[in-house]
Amino acid sequence: MTTPPKDAFAYQEVYHYLLGLIEAASGTTEQKLPSLRQLALRLGVSVSTTKYAYALLEDEGRIHARARFGYFTRSMPAAPVAASSGNLLDSVFASARQPAMLALSSDAPAMLLSLQAPLLLMERELTRQYPHAHTPLYQPLGEPELREALAERYTRSAHSHWQADQVYIGADLRSVLELSLSALNLGGSVALVESPCSWAILRQLQAANIRVIEMPLDEDGCFNLPALNELLTREPVRLAVLSSTVNIPQGQLMPAQDKQQICDWLAERDIWLFENDTWGELSFSDSPARYRDFADPDKLLVLSTFDKLIGGEAPYGYVLCRQHASQFHRLFMQRGFRLSPVRQKAIARLYSSRRIDQHLTTLRAMLFKRMQQLQILLEEHGNGQWQVVVPQGGASFWLKAVRPIDMQRVFERLLAERIVIAPGEIFSQQGAWKQYLRLSYTLDWDKDIGHAVKRLAQAITEENRA
Repeated sequence: MTTPPKDAFAYQEVYHYLLGLIEAASGTTEQKLPSLRQLALRLGVSVSTTKYAYALLEDEGRIHARARFGYFTRSMPAAPVAASSGNLLDSVFASARQPAMLALSSDAPAMLLSLQAPLLLMERELTRQYPHAHTPLYQPLGEPELREALAERYTRSAHSHWQADQVYIGADLRSVLELSLSALNLGGSVALVESPCSWAILRQLQAANIRVIEMPLDEDGCFNLPALNELLTREPVRLAVLSSTVNIPQGQLMPAQDKQQICDWLAERDIWLFENDTWGELSFSDSPARYRDFADPDKLLVLSTFDKLIGGEAPYGYVLCRQHASQFHRLFMQRGFRLSPVRQKAIARLYSSRRIDQHLTTLRAMLFKRMQQLQILLEEHGNGQWQVVVPQGGASFWLKAVRPIDMQRVFERLLAERIVIAPGEIFSQQGAWKQYLRLSYTLDWDKDIGHAVKRLAQAITEENRA
């Protein structure tokens, strides 16, 4: 059973207690967990504390809630989940969460170096300064201190500046993207996305009934600009969702002049630019160009989250947008996110004290070192099975099998050996990129990663011979 730190907060103790219950209940069928009130009485804490602990576990995908029935563990099959049994993306993530799995499919940079310990220390200090009231005063748009810190961080010039009231904090990236699409009345419209594209973005666009047009990136991370211009002329695109710096999962950087040209075309056609800044600060280059450096500020929305840099204790998402403030206010008020005020203040202090910048310098160096380690293993064990394009940032390689192959079949072969990869087709609504996979270097390097890479190469060989 997982045990909490000796000086953990009450919700952390409840969280770790629930982890123990979940581990004990692991099996092929879901099981009911104690109600909020039952658990509060059992552990001698408030109902709000148990609710927050349950919310953390639900965000992590360990449990799920049923209206009027309470919380339940998620059923975990005794054997690895075959992709043929259902949705491939769900199979990848369900398999990666099982015990004793080596997940080469991860996309969590903070696994290498998190800021969770400094964050919790800051929260502890703030708790002394701001004792908890019986009824927490939640801010529906986010804590003012955190909104101010983000506005300051994103301001780069008199032209590219932000105010705190143009920043909105939500539970996670999915939630803030959902509300942004609603606030700008983009549901049911047409969206352009780079491809490969984040599966989370694709799923949310699909949920908003948006028709997605995927524009493929070449191996250098660039669009075919004439083809893109022709597409924008032909199709009624209303928004474009693009990575601010490093294209994830590909790991490449688009040249500044290309970004400027794209922004000019979007502005000419009055198309919203949604800049995904989730990986924006994880480029290995100094001061990479961002789309927002060239975009029409009145048709720009920037969205991101904290967990990639800080860790799982900071799951919140946020957006910055200058326009349609009344719609954003109304929708965020209606959603009524109940996010820890003190946790948000602690995140704000990490930014305002520049602690986050020190952390980023170290994290980028660690990512670069691990990238080089994995590159050596890929070259050593590849046996001519894949093309290796060195990433310019991020946390993964985007590998292409040399010969045509269905990477889903390779995924299924490796599951039997408790190795999980992320097949390329989960990064496309149209099932493109079947010959590709994302391979992370934010791994548990105490394990035999070399053996796993060797088995990956062998699985590709076996599939080619089948």
